[in-house]
Amino acid sequence: MHTPEVTKMQDSVNQKTKYIKIAATIALVGNAILAAMKITAGVLSQSGALIGDGIDSSTDVLISIVMLAVVRVLMKPADVEHPWGHRRVETIATAFLSFIIFFAGGQLIINSLSNLIADVHTSIPSAASVAVIVISIVGKILLAFSQYILGKRADSAIIKANAKNMAGDILISFVVLVGFAFTFLTDFGHADSIAAILIGAWIVKTAIGIFIDANIELMDGNSNMESYRVILEAVNSVEGAGNPHRARMRCIAGFWDISFDINVSPKCSVSDAHRIASRVESEIKKRLENVFDIVIHVEPSGDDAVEAFGLSEDAISHTGSNDPGEG
Repeated sequence: MHTPEVTKMQDSVNQKTKYIKIAATIALVGNAILAAMKITAGVLSQSGALIGDGIDSSTDVLISIVMLAVVRVLMKPADVEHPWGHRRVETIATAFLSFIIFFAGGQLIINSLSNLIADVHTSIPSAASVAVIVISIVGKILLAFSQYILGKRADSAIIKANAKNMAGDILISFVVLVGFAFTFLTDFGHADSIAAILIGAWIVKTAIGIFIDANIELMDGNSNMESYRVILEAVNSVEGAGNPHRARMRCIAGFWDISFDINVSPKCSVSDAHRIASRVESEIKKRLENVFDIVIHVEPSGDDAVEAFGLSEDAISHTGSNDPGEG
């Protein structure tokens, strides 16, 4: 028989996998169509920027395939080798995707710089190429909006990362369009290569941002001090509990794993101390959604041993402080 917390978490996993499937399918079909259009038009018009935009859409197709693979792993229950479950596969996949995006942007920059060095000139873009870019901008707006909505509903890092990536794709296509316009108005043959370099730089920047966000979770970090203040408020609301310290919080694909110590009176019985800790746990769950697990270690007041890990009450009280405190 599952506890309410386990049932809630499993329902959340099922809901998340449903939204990831929908988001991945929409992105897969939409980007495959756009990639084929842009690469074909880019080859025919000999536009490096347009081909680069098409390659970027091709990486989005790969992202969608990885998202579908993530669903299969995400649905697996916890086992002996993975007692925490398989939820972090979403974060690992998000970090992996950042490398794919980074490689695509870097390759585009290298190819475009080579064209500039070789003094390769681009011809005036055709009406068909311009039409493809306009269609791409409209299509990417629709895709980015759909990923944003589904990512928010599922609270999914990988869908949100894909939404951010596609929002960048809109700017990429717009830069290509500006490059086309500049080439048409001035007959400057290097405008396309310069636009492609700017596109590549944006792709690389997006990849780095996605990786940094994923890495915080992979390193069990948490830059949001408001979540720590929830612990402080919960402890202070329970009579008999005090001095929250050694507080550590990590996020596992949207669910919180929390560990901290509290002080109680040395005269407290084991039963009373347990009751106080249980009340603190309940108060945290009232204030914080998606709690995976809470471990509270009870210590007698007056025990002033220096602790090496976690945040003290003083550190939690000061906004922006991330220095380990003392117990």
